[in-house]
Amino acid sequence: MKFLIKAVPLLFCFLLGGITVTCGIYSFTGASIPPGTSTFQVDFFENQAGNRPGSTVEPGLDQDFTVALQDLINNQSTLDLVTRNGDLIYQGEIVEYSVTPMSATAEITASQNRLKMRIDFRFINTKNEEDDFERSYQFHYDYPAELQVFDVRDEAHEVIFERITQDIFNDTLAKW
Repeated sequence: MKFLIKAVPLLFCFLLGGITVTCGIYSFTGASIPPGTSTFQVDFFENQAGNRPGSTVEPGLDQDFTVALQDLINNQSTLDLVTRNGDLIYQGEIVEYSVTPMSATAEITASQNRLKMRIDFRFINTKNEEDDFERSYQFHYDYPAELQVFDVRDEAHEVIFERITQDIFNDTLAKW
């Protein structure tokens, strides 16, 4: 019986060590970091939404989104944030930031509006070019038409940023 008590923790450590070696570094937040990868870089996500018809320019949106992506990767992985020469590079632009009416009342006025944000994204893995990709991500936030964007901006950005940054994280590091 004493042998089993000593063998079980040893077996657990052996299995955990084998998983770590064969699958790369695994974080319990869901990140599967490729071997030899230790840094990431998030380039500034410039707000180019004003160049698209129907979109508006929201001051500070680019900085806020860039920081939100940096924070999420920093908090959910063991990678170190660097400003250049990162092993993993996150790039993109905000290409849409628009408000559209979603439903109408009997008086033919909007009863609900939708704030939508879309980014064009590029991922570069300097350790493995096969992981590189480009993709658009978007999400929205619906709110009552009697409110202005200014009234819901903070909550809307939190919801939209959380969804888009988590999707980016999942596609680049979780790969489930």
